[in-house]
Amino acid sequence: MNITFNELRKIKDNLPAGSIRNIADRLNVTEDTVRNYFGGSHYKSGDCVGMHVEQGPDGGIVSLDDTTILDMAQSIINLHEHQTN
Repeated sequence: MNITFNELRKIKDNLPAGSIRNIADRLNVTEDTVRNYFGGSHYKSGDCVGMHVEQGPDGGIVSLDDTTILDMAQSIINLHEHQTN
C-alpha cells in the first residue's frame, strides 16, 4: 500500500492516548516498533518495519509491506470518533 508520509503521521497524531501501547500489546511488539512504523527512528529498542520512503511532495510516498498496524490505528481512530460524537 502507498500513502504519503504526512498522511501516515496525521493518522499517528490522531490516535488517542495509549493507542501505541495498545497496538504494541495486541501485536506482541515493542511500542518503539509501532512508532517506527509511523516514521520514528527508535531502532535501539524497536524493530525495523516494512516501510519504504521515496522522497517527494507531502513528505514523500511511503510504501507499506504490511498494513496491520495502519488498519488497527484507523480502527481505533474510527471507534474513538464514534464514541465522542
